[in-house]
Amino acid sequence: MTAARRVLACPASLKGVLAAPAAAAALAEGFLAAGRECDECPVADGGEGTAEALASVLGGTWHTARVSDPLGRPVEARWLELPDGTGVVESAEPLGLPRVAPEERDPLSASSRGLGELILTAGERPLLVCLGGVATVDGGRGLREIVHRLPRGTRVACDVRSTLLDAARLFARQKGASDDDVVELERRLAADTELAPYAELPGAGAAGGLGAALAAVGGELVPGAALVLDVVGFAERLARAGLVVTGEGAVDRTSLEGKAPAEVGRRTLDAGVRCVVFGGRVDAPLPDVETVALSGDPSRAREDLVELGVRLGGAG
Repeated sequence: MTAARRVLACPASLKGVLAAPAAAAALAEGFLAAGRECDECPVADGGEGTAEALASVLGGTWHTARVSDPLGRPVEARWLELPDGTGVVESAEPLGLPRVAPEERDPLSASSRGLGELILTAGERPLLVCLGGVATVDGGRGLREIVHRLPRGTRVACDVRSTLLDAARLFARQKGASDDDVVELERRLAADTELAPYAELPGAGAAGGLGAALAAVGGELVPGAALVLDVVGFAERLARAGLVVTGEGAVDRTSLEGKAPAEVGRRTLDAGVRCVVFGGRVDAPLPDVETVALSGDPSRAREDLVELGVRLGGAG
């Protein structure tokens, strides 16, 4: 089959609805029904779902550890060992918002210690620590109580480019903070002298300030979406495609702030390949790419993607 007929399906997750590998499989089902060859390459931005997206493309071995949730309760959390031995640790595994019921959320008290415990479980190996989707805004204080130095070569994939104080200003309210809480959280972050040298780094504010904390203990902060695309061999896959389809649950103004579909769209446009971006909800289409809104009904998400694949496959 010629490259003009080959499709690259590289969606991010539809958070809380479909994981990225399931979304890629649904698109592929539709394209195959329309007679188009489809390469499934789920992507992520460094936040929740990154390890699963990497595992679906690269393989690897899952490990489980008993660690602390944001309120100190014991929970089971996974980390991924890639075939090359790198450990992939996600902050959302022990610290994710779903770990804490809405009425329990209290970023003034929530601790990042559980991520530190998960990192120590992975041992002395190069790590990829994926930041995003947490219930904490402690600047990694809990983590730093037990992690004093990361293994050499550790990279930290950040789902946003925000600096340290933005962890409170922009993101604390969605974790249950009141306006007064935001002021106090910002004060705490600003007063943390260990974080001060890293406060202005892009990504320092990721995951409630864990970006700055991990930089302070030797991690290299990198844009998560770009790193994931490089690791899964996006450039090589793109060279064999005539159409790229990407997307996520909501396409809005935040999609340009480090999200995977925007990075896919940028690279695809640079290569002169057609790109279609879908969103379960589209509030602000990405510039210069075709944007398609799905039904908006979470219960129909998989069916929507199969139908999108059929429609685009038949038109190509």
